[in-house]
Amino acid sequence: MFSSIYLKTLRGYWIAILGWGIGMGLIMVELLAGVSALIATPQARADLAAMAASMAWNAEAIKADTPGGYATWKLGTFIVILGIWPLLAASRTLRGEEERSQMDVLLSTPRPRWRVAVEKVAAIWTALAMIAVIMALFAYGAALKYEPDITFGHALLFGLNLALACAVIAGVALLVSQFTHERGPAAGITGALLVAFVVVDMVHRVFPNADWFSRLSPIYYYNLSKPLIPSFGSNLGGFAVQLVLALVLTGAAIWLFVRRDVGDVVPLPGWLRRVQREAPASQALPERDWSLGSVYARSMGQIAWATFWWTIGVAAFAGWLVVVLEQMASQFQKLAATSPMFEQILQQLGGSGAGFNETLLSLMFFFMPLLLMAFAVTQVNRWAADEDDGRLEMVLATPQSRPVVMLGRFAAVTTSTVIVAVMTMVAVLVAAAIAGVSLGTGNIAAACLGIIPLALFVAAVGYLGAGWLRTAADTGLLSFLLAGWFFITFVGPELKWPDFVQKLSLFYYYGTPVLHGLNLGDIALIAVLAAAALALATVRFTRKDIAT
Repeated sequence: MFSSIYLKTLRGYWIAILGWGIGMGLIMVELLAGVSALIATPQARADLAAMAASMAWNAEAIKADTPGGYATWKLGTFIVILGIWPLLAASRTLRGEEERSQMDVLLSTPRPRWRVAVEKVAAIWTALAMIAVIMALFAYGAALKYEPDITFGHALLFGLNLALACAVIAGVALLVSQFTHERGPAAGITGALLVAFVVVDMVHRVFPNADWFSRLSPIYYYNLSKPLIPSFGSNLGGFAVQLVLALVLTGAAIWLFVRRDVGDVVPLPGWLRRVQREAPASQALPERDWSLGSVYARSMGQIAWATFWWTIGVAAFAGWLVVVLEQMASQFQKLAATSPMFEQILQQLGGSGAGFNETLLSLMFFFMPLLLMAFAVTQVNRWAADEDDGRLEMVLATPQSRPVVMLGRFAAVTTSTVIVAVMTMVAVLVAAAIAGVSLGTGNIAAACLGIIPLALFVAAVGYLGAGWLRTAADTGLLSFLLAGWFFITFVGPELKWPDFVQKLSLFYYYGTPVLHGLNLGDIALIAVLAAAALALATVRFTRKDIAT
């Protein structure tokens, strides 16, 4: 195994393969099994279809009153979460090893550079294919009982469609990493692009005759196929476009990698070159750089560009939700008038005296914490990778105590999280003013700023896990935990799960701040738990051997 770059790289992904494959497979089982309780009567079927139609701006609802259609509709939002792993894996597979100088050793062996890159990319693609097969096995097992019309071929095509979408995301990250000196900015830019892809795909479901614009997003071609709905089936053209995109993006990245110096970047035009401002390790140290004054300042300098791109992506998505609200408000009002179930959902969500705009935005704003928590996962990945790669050894050789190093890094993550949240709040208020949508400023501020403790809790748990786990295991398990929380809150209420199960999700404590403000008790609890996790992480980091 160690004589093959492909097998050695694939071996490093086994936790991600099992975690994502089994985890998402279990989610598929729960979705297929749980929907049977929601379609027990003709009225229940009609109500479920109406509820799915209320979220059509996010994912097209086709036969949502069937197990396969319901699972497809519900799982559509998970594309953002599933994109985290290929995004991180691809951004570090070449650029990350160049940062650690491991690529120099690897290229000193009698292997051409293109072969090294191809074998590493092949390992990522194989991992995605294995995740798809595991998911398909679970989905087919559940379909045998709950939806006999779904064959193993349908389940396998469903997994293949998801794997191709993730391969495109990986290709984007791999290509972007050829233009940055570090994997962090590459991951940040790709994360922002992923959010942009999701938004662009939504455009044709909000604005009539806008399919031409949505076709610019690779997510559009993922949504063309719905294999778990046998009567709808798969779109071979959509599969082909995704495969071609993945091959072209990956091929371009490998072509650039082969032709540039190791550790260097492909130069950008002058007006874009600021993103490449950080010098490679081979160049002189920035002795007078502003960021060398403290661990906190240096950490801020390192994550500045990732913060910038995530801010652009998250704030733009929040502003887009306001645009969706303005464009589809009349459709939602008609739906509320004709669908008792949707009207009941709005009443439960808004309570007495809540405005229609605020109620709808609260429904849409459910996805915002997910994005900022995903940003926290990427920062945990940076911290764990720096320890694994020996980057902390030089810092700890200076008169800096270990608690100062960890808390300085965490303070930088906190600052970045606050920046993203504040700019998101500004984007929502500006978009509302431009679109002429009346929203409560105080509750919008609460909704945006209330995400901060949740994201910091995720970061603190990730820092704690880094005390025992390697980078891939830590971020993989943390990403899966995030997906599990999201699933519990997104699906649990419909499936009538007990209240104690829903309280296991971090999203439960976020509540509906757009309507009711923040529950200070719940937010304080999350803040206390985050502080406790960070304290334990600091103790563990203080007492452990580095990179063990």
